[in-house]
This record gives sequence, structure tokens and C-alpha cells, in this order.
Amino acid sequence: MSDFSSVPSAPRSRDIWLLQALAADLEEAEYTVNGVAAFLGEDAAAALERDQLVPALLACRAEAEAAAPRRIAVPVQLWLLGETVERAQLDAALPRTGTEGLLELGLIERGRVAGTFRAAVDLRPYGTDDGGTGSAGNPDGDLWVASDLGSHQRPGVLRRDHVLGIGQASLSLAQLTVRAPVGRALDLGTGCGIQTFHLLRHADHVTATDISERALGFTRFNLMLNAPQLDINPEQPGERFTLRLGSLLEPVAGEKFDLAVSNPPFVITPRTGGEGERYTYRDGGLAGDGIVAALVAGLEAVLRPGGTAQMLGNWEIPAGREQDWSARLEEWLPDGTDAWVIQRETLTPPEYAEMWLRDAAQGREREEYAAAYAGYLEDFASRDVGTVGFGSLWLRRRKPGAEPLRRFEDITHPIEQPVGPHLDAAVRRFDWVSACTNLADVHLRVADDVTEERHQRPGAEHPGVILLRQGAGLRRTNLMSTELTGFVSACDGELSVGQIVAALAALLDRPDPEFGENLISEVRNLVLDGFLIPDRW
Repeated sequence: MSDFSSVPSAPRSRDIWLLQALAADLEEAEYTVNGVAAFLGEDAAAALERDQLVPALLACRAEAEAAAPRRIAVPVQLWLLGETVERAQLDAALPRTGTEGLLELGLIERGRVAGTFRAAVDLRPYGTDDGGTGSAGNPDGDLWVASDLGSHQRPGVLRRDHVLGIGQASLSLAQLTVRAPVGRALDLGTGCGIQTFHLLRHADHVTATDISERALGFTRFNLMLNAPQLDINPEQPGERFTLRLGSLLEPVAGEKFDLAVSNPPFVITPRTGGEGERYTYRDGGLAGDGIVAALVAGLEAVLRPGGTAQMLGNWEIPAGREQDWSARLEEWLPDGTDAWVIQRETLTPPEYAEMWLRDAAQGREREEYAAAYAGYLEDFASRDVGTVGFGSLWLRRRKPGAEPLRRFEDITHPIEQPVGPHLDAAVRRFDWVSACTNLADVHLRVADDVTEERHQRPGAEHPGVILLRQGAGLRRTNLMSTELTGFVSACDGELSVGQIVAALAALLDRPDPEFGENLISEVRNLVLDGFLIPDRW
């Protein structure tokens, strides 16, 4: 079985000494997240985040004119900007590795002019600030990640097995994932290995899979280059990670994991007109939202009881069913799987087509673009798709006898990042409430981030609208009734839920049992959403 250390057209990771030399060179050159930001300055760094290279290029050219140019300008120019550099520049900037070492690792290739070289890959600094608490490595330490060059660095059509780098989706999943310590973790569709970086901070062992051999070659290179920070023994890497080639869950059939994460290639692409053959790296080769459906239905089989999975995805919503968008997802879910799905955005078929045709960055001729656009619309129409939803999915293989958790909600406003710790707390609150035999005996207090907002007409005696707002986590807003507002105002931990409800019933002259039952039900929801916190749980 291949160890993916020498995959054609991917960086090579067999030579441990050479990788260590490169890491030392990059660190000495200050080619780190903070080092690059300081070198470029705020404006040029911000432009680079937008894939605008010119300000950074000007900074590199200015540095080349300095009496003693800083070494950092060369790796920035080479890997971030895709510019050609000379052998003497490379040897001076990265003296341990040198030009020949970079060629041996597959990080550069010869330029058209003799004695010049250009990047064969994108190699950039990365920091793992995701709110995790693992002890492996430095939580905010300097790491480096290789991936394929983007179209802004090397114009042209991306290869079918293009290996994506650090994008907004991968960062979102990293911030979304709950970072509790686990034994075995699965990174399904690893790409260049970003999620494995994060998982190794709190998992004893990570299995990373991908349908692309090149992706696994990039992943192994990245893990081995950053071995000390990720607590990997270069002589025995299998103690910390395993790489598997294959589609979806096939490579791990019959195995069980405590945690699975996936940023799958979920983009919906028409399977006609050649479009479906161009973008395996982003659609996984399946039609419609089939790849998300397959994972939602199948992940339970590779999870231990109580094991969880977190993933990103999009899903088709039939025309006229926008208010009932969760129905298709519920059909995919096995009976024994808990689910919490947060829909963050929806797009119409034309909007979806425009976004992904723009993402392809192919500079097509007008007629070719029009044909591709029409292909998207015809594909969606063939399945009566009205909109496409985007969001995140948290799944859990339910333990026998546990209360089912099924939650589907739209949250389109900005939320706190990383949100993983808040999702973890919310799930633990659900489990606590499910196990609570009598909420009336519990003492509650208002969470520290919660504020109250009142609106009333000028001159009105009482507010017409009272809102409870969260300043942290998912930043929900709850519309309050008069009695629920009174209840929350009394939640300082002194009185039990039952005592406060009884006092409000007497004050409002509502002795009927239904009043207390309805109020406790509303209180339960406030606990689940984190507005109210039990004194002990």
C-alpha cells in the first residue's frame, strides 16, 4: 500500500532531513503568519486575502532594491505571488534547503529562462487558532501548508484533481468543530490536510481519506513538514495518522471513530456538456446533492455510540418548499442519528450558477459561458429545485435509550467564531435537560452575555416588544412574553424554577396548571438556547 510520500505532481515527503531543513529555513526567514503580515503591511496583506497580488508584488520589488534585502521577500514572491526567482535568491533565502532541495521536494520547477525557477505549488504560513484545547504542538504556532496554485497565481484552467488550499469553507469547518479530546478521528475528503492539522491537537490518531492520490500526497507532505508542531514522530508517523485512498466511506468500512469531520466536494455541477468531468475536486463526481445525502445517511455506520460528525454541505430545496427546507435532510437521516443542521444561506439556481462559474475562473468565451450557465439551469429544473441551501451539519450516533435530538434552523446573521465551543455547550445542555427529571427544582441564572431590549411607542405605558439577545455564540434573539420576561428577571440563582413560576402565577392571577406548564416549557427552550444557565449541570 502506498504511503503517498512520492505521488507524481505532488510534493515529496520521503526525505525527513530535507523537510526539517526546509522548516528551519522558513522559520529563520520569518515566513510565518505574523512575519508575512509585518513584511507586507496592513493594506497589501488585506489585498492578498482578496487574491489581489499587485500591492504584495510592489513590496517584494521594493525589498529587492534594499541594501540588505530581507529573506522573507523570496518565499512571498515565489509561493504567494507565483513569480519567477533566480537560483542565487533561493540559495540565499533558504540556505539549508537550497534550490536543489526545493526541486527534490517538488516545490519549485524550472522557469523558461535559464537559471530561473517558479513555484510548482502554493506553500504558505498557517496558524491553527480554532479555540481548541489540545496539548499537541503550539496552539497558535507557525505551520506551513502546500496546495495547488490558484488561478490568480497561475492563470488557466485548474486541473481535474486540483488540490484546494486554505479557503473560507475549510476555515469555517475548523472553527465549527467541537474540540473535545478523542481517541480516533476521521478526516473525510482531507484535501491538503487542514482539518487533520486541527484534529491532531485533540485526537490520539487521525485517519484522513480522499478520492485523489495527489491530495493525499499533499496531506502527507504537510503533516511531515509540520511534524514537531503536530506531535508526529517522523520515524513513526503511523502512530498519529493514517492516509487512505477511496471514495466517501469505502476506505474506512467496518471501522469506528469517535469524531468525523468533512468538508466534502459538495458543489452541485451539471453532469452534461462536459461540466461534470472538469470539477471532481469540488463536486466529487456525483450528481445533485448526492454526496451530502450519502454522508448524512452513512456516517452513523463509522461512528461509535455517542460518536459525532461535523460537516459542511449544501442541499437542494424543491420549488415552493423553502419554508420546509429540512424535509429532504430528514429523509436522509437514519433513525438512530441525532442531527443539528444550521442553514446559513440560500441561493436561487441562477445565483448558484453564477457563483460557481465565477469560481471556475476560466475566462470562457461568451457562448461557452452561456452554454454552461444554461446547463446549470436545466439541471436544477430537471429536479424541480427552487433554491439551494448552504450550512453546517452536526450528527451523532445516538446511544440506546437517549432522547432524540433533531434541530433544523436558519441562522443567517453573523455568529461568534470559533463557534465550536458554543455548539458543544448547547449539546451538553440538551443532554442535561433530557436527563433532568424535574426542571421545577432547578435554580437558574441569566447567562453573562445576555441583554434585554425593550421597544415602545412614545408615551406608551408599557413596551410593545421585549427582546432577549445573546452577545456570544450563535447570537440568537428571543421574542419575550410578559410572563417570560418576569421569569428571566427573577433568575439570579436564589429561587427555583417552580418557586418563580408559582410567584408569577399568583401575581398575574393565573392559578390554572396550564399556565405553569407552558411557562416551564418556554423556560426549557431558553435553557437549551443558552439564555439561562443551571446553577449545577
